[in-house]
Amino acid sequence: MKLSNTGMYLLNGTELIADGANATDEISSKTGKQVSKEEAKKNTIAYSILEAHNTSGNMEELQIKFDKLTSHDITYVGIIQTARASGLTKFPIPYVLTNCHNSLCAVGGTINEDDHMFGLTCAKKYGGIYVPPHQAVIHQFAREMLAGGGKMILGSDSHTRYGALGTMAMGEGGPELVKQLLNRTYDIKMPEVVGVYFTGSPRKGVGPQDVALAIIGEVFDKGYVKNKVMEFVGPGVANLSVDFRIGVDVMTTETTCLSSIWKTDAKVEEFYEIHGRKEEYKELNPGDVAYYDGMIEIDLSEIKPMIAMPFHPSNTYTIEELKKNLFDILDDCEKRAKVSLDGQVDFTLKDKVRDGKLYVDQGIIAGCAGGGFENICDAADILRGASIGPDEFTLSVYPASTPIYMELVRNGAVADLMATGAIVKTAFCGPCFGAGDTPSNNGFSIRHSTRNFPNREGSKLQNGQISSVALMDARSIAATAANKGFLTAADEADVNFTKPKYFFDKTIYENRVFDSKGVADENVEIKFGPNIKDWPAMSPLPKHMFLKVVSEIHDPVTTTDELIPSGETSSYRSNPLGLAEFTLSRKDPEYVGRAKEVQKIQKLIEADTCPGEVSPEFHAVIKRVKEDFPEVSRQNIGVGSTIFAVKPGDGSAREQAASCQKVLGGWANIANEYATKRYRSNLINWGMLPFVIEEGDLPFTNGDYLFIPDIYDAVAEKKSVIKAYVVKDDALKEFELKLGELTDDEREIIEKGCLINYYKAQ
Repeated sequence: MKLSNTGMYLLNGTELIADGANATDEISSKTGKQVSKEEAKKNTIAYSILEAHNTSGNMEELQIKFDKLTSHDITYVGIIQTARASGLTKFPIPYVLTNCHNSLCAVGGTINEDDHMFGLTCAKKYGGIYVPPHQAVIHQFAREMLAGGGKMILGSDSHTRYGALGTMAMGEGGPELVKQLLNRTYDIKMPEVVGVYFTGSPRKGVGPQDVALAIIGEVFDKGYVKNKVMEFVGPGVANLSVDFRIGVDVMTTETTCLSSIWKTDAKVEEFYEIHGRKEEYKELNPGDVAYYDGMIEIDLSEIKPMIAMPFHPSNTYTIEELKKNLFDILDDCEKRAKVSLDGQVDFTLKDKVRDGKLYVDQGIIAGCAGGGFENICDAADILRGASIGPDEFTLSVYPASTPIYMELVRNGAVADLMATGAIVKTAFCGPCFGAGDTPSNNGFSIRHSTRNFPNREGSKLQNGQISSVALMDARSIAATAANKGFLTAADEADVNFTKPKYFFDKTIYENRVFDSKGVADENVEIKFGPNIKDWPAMSPLPKHMFLKVVSEIHDPVTTTDELIPSGETSSYRSNPLGLAEFTLSRKDPEYVGRAKEVQKIQKLIEADTCPGEVSPEFHAVIKRVKEDFPEVSRQNIGVGSTIFAVKPGDGSAREQAASCQKVLGGWANIANEYATKRYRSNLINWGMLPFVIEEGDLPFTNGDYLFIPDIYDAVAEKKSVIKAYVVKDDALKEFELKLGELTDDEREIIEKGCLINYYKAQ
């Protein structure tokens, strides 16, 4: 794999020319025409799709309107509640509500099914589409029934990626979907486009997860595609089935790219024809001369079976390399665990080594990445006639949709899998985020799913529990299962892949999915379960701001799972106050209590009551500040909490990673950088300031008060550098915070206190 250190021109989809002083002359000699870099940039597939959906008239400052929206049952309640509070009367474009995350109605009594009934009645009232639990995971339904060539889809799940089907899709926090529901736009600067140039064909036994992990391992730490669009081109694309392309594409989220798009061909056309939607196919290719801001060159024949060891998809090795250097790599995992787990529990995988071989306790093939038809058929081919054995090792397989499951039943793959001792289950995303198949304490699971962050498998550090996940392709998981749990790469298996043809039967969708066909019925009464609560009132930005630092995180990256845990907490996603109690619970259990103490002060100030008795500490702080800023008074200040994290926001699109802080009185984050655009957007949409501070010695520590004078004016006047003070030891120590670029709308959202307030004001 090769990453270019310059831009790259692609000629006729087959020849690469590095950007340089003589590049345009070389292109001219080969093509017989002059093409500028600016013109060539417009010849990417990404540019053409973004241009078709941009409403601003300015391709440098995009205002995108999407064709369709999609959410699942962890996110749609909050989104619709926000939109309702902001004036929603009808879904203006197709909006699909799937139920694949909170499908298990076991934890929390009626909570999850109450959310489903809320979703169904909202689909009827506002004119949407409702997919019942266990019918399909969100992304497979979108592939089968929503994607279209040249279209754009916005989803409230971070793995919203349908580029392999010619659809540019993006995963964002819920407020960005609210904007679309209220006929507003998705506003971003024109993103850079990085090409992924495939040549060759995959080796036997190598699957899409292997290719994806190889890419993630190469680009993640470098930030090579962060907030950019990945465009898959080159002659090697034609050598991949559509299922294979989909399996690579969905994992591009783990590179931190903004979106993805692929060239399309007859295989993609056949996919649409199989699914009864041939009219949605559109041939997409870059222009004769296209310019990319970077290029990833990959010879598919060089990719070997891969594994991403705990606790990140970028912690990658070939399985061959892991076997050769087993104890060195396990040592490295233990060092990483000390950082990821904050030393809360002892972690080792060395006790999994038996007779020099690594033993795993569990295999999972599931969800939007692993549950595809081809993945499961290949796994069944490897396992046919084998046994997973009667020991600790277990294997669970989750087809990504009921139509896939039905076809696997009809072609015998399910019977072959079950005969080995494997369990085949319904479409469910739980194993990907810690709500299903939690291993035993100290257990080790290998999964063809999307993430392996700490706790994504369901363990709870605060209870002294730890298990861990490595990511692998379905084929190598099957080979390991056939070897009764001893780690085995698929290229070690003696197998004939039968590659059965897929036949899509949409009968189950016709029988079970509610589709309003875009017709809203205002007479439908929304069903509210007792757990479904409205958003609490949120304060606007004050003239002067006091922030208390209530958590300080120095991990290289902080994931959204650490900011608001997944798993059983998902049942409370419809209850802002209830869910907020879990904020940072696995990373900093003291956070909630500290934040609430600060929030008490703000509530007293809003009641025009002196907070001195509640907090003598704050009384001393404001007294010291008034010595230098005598204009400060209860009438013009606000008091909130903030956290510092080096690089927060990697992972899920879940808005609750930000909104839970806001509900507890958070008014800012301070970071060296933000891991993803979507987390920063979530902060802004919930009225929180996304401050950035230079790397190095922090001027403050956990528990310090910060004073930011004239913050309202600074935001309104578009200042990018803001003067702040640490109030400590009876002194004010000055330092600088940066806000980065904000659109006019984003500034007004922050001024008003959140997106809901912003729309109410209009």
